[in-house]
Amino acid sequence: MNSSNCCAQSHARKLNFTFPLSQFQILVPALLLLAFLAAPSAGNAQTGPVEKSAHSTGWVVLSLDDYHILRSHAYPSDRPDPPPVDATLTRVDYDLRIAGDLATGRATLTVDVLKDGWVRVPIPTGLMVREARLDGKLVSLVPAAAQSADARSTQLTALLSKPGRSILQLDIAFQVAISAGEESITLPSTSSGVTRATVNLPRQGVDVRLNGGLLSDKSESSTDSKWIAYCRGNSPLTFTWHRKLEDHHATLPLRMRGSLTELVGLGEDATSINAEVNLTITQGVAREAKLQIPDKITVNQVLGASVSDWEIKSGELTVTFLDPVEQSARFVITAETRLPRDGPMDIPLLRLLNTEHETGGIAVEVLGAGEIKDVKSDGLESADASDLGELISGRQSPSLAAFRFRAASAAPARALAINVARYTPQAVLMANIEEARYNVLISKEGKLLVQARYAVRNNQRNFLKITLPPGATLWSAALSGNPVRPGQSPDGALLLPLEKARAGEDAPLFAVEVLYINRDAAWGDKGQSKLTLPALDLPISRTGLHIFNPPLFRVSSPPGTFRSQNYEEPSSEILRAATEFELDGTVSGGSGYGIGTPKPSQPPASPSPGTFSAGIGVAGAAAGQAATQTLVDEYRAKSVSGRVSGILPIHVSFPEVGPSLFFVSELTSESQAPTIELTYQRDKKAGGK
Repeated sequence: MNSSNCCAQSHARKLNFTFPLSQFQILVPALLLLAFLAAPSAGNAQTGPVEKSAHSTGWVVLSLDDYHILRSHAYPSDRPDPPPVDATLTRVDYDLRIAGDLATGRATLTVDVLKDGWVRVPIPTGLMVREARLDGKLVSLVPAAAQSADARSTQLTALLSKPGRSILQLDIAFQVAISAGEESITLPSTSSGVTRATVNLPRQGVDVRLNGGLLSDKSESSTDSKWIAYCRGNSPLTFTWHRKLEDHHATLPLRMRGSLTELVGLGEDATSINAEVNLTITQGVAREAKLQIPDKITVNQVLGASVSDWEIKSGELTVTFLDPVEQSARFVITAETRLPRDGPMDIPLLRLLNTEHETGGIAVEVLGAGEIKDVKSDGLESADASDLGELISGRQSPSLAAFRFRAASAAPARALAINVARYTPQAVLMANIEEARYNVLISKEGKLLVQARYAVRNNQRNFLKITLPPGATLWSAALSGNPVRPGQSPDGALLLPLEKARAGEDAPLFAVEVLYINRDAAWGDKGQSKLTLPALDLPISRTGLHIFNPPLFRVSSPPGTFRSQNYEEPSSEILRAATEFELDGTVSGGSGYGIGTPKPSQPPASPSPGTFSAGIGVAGAAAGQAATQTLVDEYRAKSVSGRVSGILPIHVSFPEVGPSLFFVSELTSESQAPTIELTYQRDKKAGGK
């Protein structure tokens, strides 16, 4: 009986822990809730009556596990959290030597163990390990606990038990891969932060290529070649080498091509010369470049990334390069000379020497109030400034003439003579458009045929820049009644040449015309449409807009930039005079009235003698034969003298059919595209459905 009571009491002591309530109150008050939550289990564990003490008000019975939990919360431990990893591979150093088709050496692994007890450190995959030493002592490598199903070989690991840094040395070997005359070895990727590799090759005269790392050092001794490379541990490192190929490129005779672009600025006191030279080496190497410099030219500077020095001797400019040039070189020449202020003068031309083929061109501009008159050239042909590179295309001079070197098998003689006329600054007038007239034919399918006519007064500008609405297609262009072929600016706008008169306040007017087609949304029963007209780089004083709309629609326009009024003839003499002449003719697809076409109600007027008809057609048998013969002679002349690029410019008459509205506006600023809002509705009284 006593033994059973002792066993029961012993078992109770193992399960329960009884202490006075006064001692329990020493615990953190915040943890009392946990004690009461555990009270049911504690009450079940109580096996006998609770004795009361004279020095306390009661007893609390807890299990031993609950007591340890409460104590750990009341007195938390200061031990740090365990490390996230057991060990890290900090660094891998390879020291290899190539011997035939085998690379042998040592791999030194720097390992930092962070956990107490045994840890596994993986060995880089693919290494053929012959021996392993840990801090100088032999160790064994064991297979990893698990490996991937597609692994070709078992992943080896080293077992380490000492926390801290350890050095693991592996005697390894690699197979050297040989393919297409090249040899290579690949070091596997690891989880290390830094990988360093030193490779010794008992051979000289080899070129090495590195993939996946950085080659920091490359040296050669009397018998060996040594390479040192670094890379990140998470990427493989590949060394590829082959025997150096003998390069005979530098010993071959020099052959090169050159491009020379020259810009001559004619100032009143001095003449500036800027030239850009581009060389392309096709054979050999170029150590210098030579140019022929005309007399009385002073070279101020030669700039270029590969230029070392330059000198002028016996009329030749010799430019020396820092290193022999094998592919291409570029440099810029800045010079000056003194030419007459005005009148006839010969332009000095630079020439490239020792080149098989020379391309490029020259541009001459007048700085200040003046213009270029007569031009005589030899070995040059006229060109657009935008075709001669950035040196010339970026110039905004009002008087500039550009020429391209004429292609020839042998070096041709080149010469350029011009005549410059100077004006006083007060006599130079700005170009202006006195009046603009637009005829617009609209179909219910949304097709737009627009004829734009401008009365221009100019003695300074070379071109008129016209930006058509998006999607528009140019049909024809004319200057003073003669068809012309417009150029194109870098932004896609049209460039029409302008006539220039001698400076003065009475500069004559001349007409510029363009005809284009555009497409808009088809018209429904009713709706709104927005008509956008071309934008010009000159201000417009007055604008007249004549719109011919489909007969089955009623069209109106709300108040805006344009205001509606009765039709009026052009106020400019050049546009009003053009409407007095008839340009009869049949155009493919219909007939109509163009720039010089009177209203159908007016009697046709006979063209004056010597007037060239810009339309397609004749106003009589004799006039038709003369106009046709003129076109044939002009085409033959152009065909014999040289090729004509693009289509021949023609004039297309504008058909004026259907009901019309007339609008006017004033003072349109430059580079502004005039717009007008149109409101249309199908007219049921006129037979519309």
